[in-house]
Amino acid sequence: MSQAAQAITRAPSDVVRENPVSQAANGICYAVAGEMNISAADLERMVACVPKAISGALQRKAYYFVPLTVNQGDQTVIADRYDVSLSDNAVCHRNLELGNSQCVFISTRLMDDKFSIAFEFYINVGHAFVEQAGVSREFCDLVWKQAEASVRGETSLDAWESRKLATGHGADTEKHKNDYLAAAFSDAISIYLLSLFLDVDYQDLRERDYPLLAPAAMAERLRKISELFPPNPGFEFAVYYRRRG
Repeated sequence: MSQAAQAITRAPSDVVRENPVSQAANGICYAVAGEMNISAADLERMVACVPKAISGALQRKAYYFVPLTVNQGDQTVIADRYDVSLSDNAVCHRNLELGNSQCVFISTRLMDDKFSIAFEFYINVGHAFVEQAGVSREFCDLVWKQAEASVRGETSLDAWESRKLATGHGADTEKHKNDYLAAAFSDAISIYLLSLFLDVDYQDLRERDYPLLAPAAMAERLRKISELFPPNPGFEFAVYYRRRG
């Protein structure tokens, strides 16, 4: 019985050379290489929904949506399609400095649907923005007020762990507070962007490792993010509460 040939792998630099980037209206540069499980129209809209006030901070950065980004020893390679023999060593994304730009390779075939692909992209955008622009003072004030009120849950494991350290009585509480606020800010940006692209059921964000932030508190954070970074034309932000039946 014949067996399917293993997927072809290429060096990231070859993928960059062979796949010219497109630039969305908001300035984000991106390219597609290999088999995708998201349509071109969905991908275009996913990128386009990032507000210009956020995308403007993503200078010299390009996003490459590829099937698999694979670790091979101390090297990273890009597979042209999904291959089960490569999947164990694949990572959700890898940031690589190539030339004078940072290229972000996102493994679309490790994820099941456009929700997961979009969230991976937006998480990367959120972290990149905070690294470049820092954290909004208005947002910090809101989040710290919630923490002091012992609001239930958080938006990520990083935020959950750093919040416990920041509100405890151990050493380096100021450092932990800064880490917490940065994590909460990037998380909120990511979830906000996801909500611009898709109708998000908040419970879909639930994780097993930490309790999810109380819905009312999350809504406060997202409304603040929307004030800071209004949606681009053609996109809308709204929070809806489901009545218990």
